[in-house]
Amino acid sequence: HMRGKVGDMDAIKEACDRHGATLLEDCAHSLGVYWKGTHTGHVGRVSAISSQSYKMINSGEGGFLLTDDPEVAAMCAVYAGAYEGLAGKHVTVPGPEVFGDMPTKIPNYSLRMSNLAAAVIRPQILTLDERAAKYNERYAKVTAALEEKLGDYLSIPVNTPGMKPVHDSLQWNFSENVSEEQIQMFLKECAEHGLPVELFGHKSNARNFINWGFAPADDPLPQTGAMLKRACDVRLPLMWDDEDFDEMVSVLVESFEAVLAKSEE
Repeated sequence: HMRGKVGDMDAIKEACDRHGATLLEDCAHSLGVYWKGTHTGHVGRVSAISSQSYKMINSGEGGFLLTDDPEVAAMCAVYAGAYEGLAGKHVTVPGPEVFGDMPTKIPNYSLRMSNLAAAVIRPQILTLDERAAKYNERYAKVTAALEEKLGDYLSIPVNTPGMKPVHDSLQWNFSENVSEEQIQMFLKECAEHGLPVELFGHKSNARNFINWGFAPADDPLPQTGAMLKRACDVRLPLMWDDEDFDEMVSVLVESFEAVLAKSEE
């Protein structure tokens, strides 16, 4: 899942079942997001939540794993550091019969969450719905302003039917009438105004599949590559005041207008 949004989880699950693939949900970006009334992370065999900076819950670094699978839960506990019988101190692990000889066959990486990180996280969970509503309200205002002023040059993705999102960031795709050179000029203009805007298709962007040396694509995926070259991303910081988002819209619009003016010279 990415940037507070999810795809069609019914179709994804059906495809996994059809091909005999295990579905794992990366929910680092989807805490507070629902699919057909159920929180993300409940369709796959395992889901992972992040509490790293910029996430919906923030302990600086860290995260946790969720599963109803006893074997996976036991393995996770051992990897996290449940040696010499310490697995029994975990609150939500399965019984000792599931662990068997795992502690002697699986390495201990000492990845247990600290009490300090957990203490920082727990109060934030109570305010998830409140913060999600605030994100979505601001997102609606920003997107409405951008579509009114730049609608001829960009499009904002439509939410997947059945999804309840958390819009903690903004994405859009530039239209075909905007050149790649103009997009680069726009990014530079925004940066000079103090607003970092990312291009998903940039050669240094970790979300660009061409940078995944650990999982190289067998095919060049030209349609995906072309889309990423026009897909932009900017964060909507929770701690900003409402007036700051008016300034954000102004920077985005004025930066693009400056690009258009330069292109006509």
